[in-house]
Amino acid sequence: MTTEKTTVHKLRRVYVWEKPVRLYHWLNAFVIIVLIATGFYIANPLAIQSGQEPSQRFVMGWVRLIHFIAAYVFFFNFLFRIYWGFAGNKYSNWKQFVPTSKKFFKEMWHVFKMDILMLRGKEHMSVGHNAMAGLIYFFTFIAFLVQCLTGFGLYASMSTSWWFPKMFAWVPYMFGGDIFLRQVHHWTMWFFILFAVVHVYLVFYHDYVEGRGEMSSMGGGWKFIEEDVFKHNKELPNAPKS
Repeated sequence: MTTEKTTVHKLRRVYVWEKPVRLYHWLNAFVIIVLIATGFYIANPLAIQSGQEPSQRFVMGWVRLIHFIAAYVFFFNFLFRIYWGFAGNKYSNWKQFVPTSKKFFKEMWHVFKMDILMLRGKEHMSVGHNAMAGLIYFFTFIAFLVQCLTGFGLYASMSTSWWFPKMFAWVPYMFGGDIFLRQVHHWTMWFFILFAVVHVYLVFYHDYVEGRGEMSSMGGGWKFIEEDVFKHNKELPNAPKS
């Protein structure tokens, strides 16, 4: 008769994701879905019979309007996240995303071996973003910037309502014209789709493997951190033990 030895982990409840970060995250997810859906329609609209009522033929106008409104929300939400990268706590700080040390690259390689190559070893237990996730988010922020520039660059030539889109009139010249600009805008959209698939998979994966409240943390902001990990990180905020 054999007895299995179970390991009991003492957990501490830690506040990781601040409310502004959580609001940014969910608002960003919503507007990206809206932008992708409306963008697909704008690129390949449904055939409309000429005999239909004018109100029914103006579907494209409404789709474009929704796309432009979502684009403004996306842009200013992105500007807020840039600001919060300096004003927020250590988990939202830009140091979490920009590789600046050998330790960052070492941790990134370790996470890559565990998450992507599925090699055996000790799972890296980070509190906020691990180094691999941080680097991916860094490239995602660059993609956000590219999408804003290309989108408003395309909008600049057709906008007569106010001055803001005109600020991006220089962008088509930098990309060699609207045709290539539109292609870059389209390719970047596919990057977001691929990122979303990988992001959702890894959230479920880490929530299952680590059991630290990865999914619920973006709702309430709290994670459950092992006591030994907590003790090795003196900068963690105090939180009641679970």
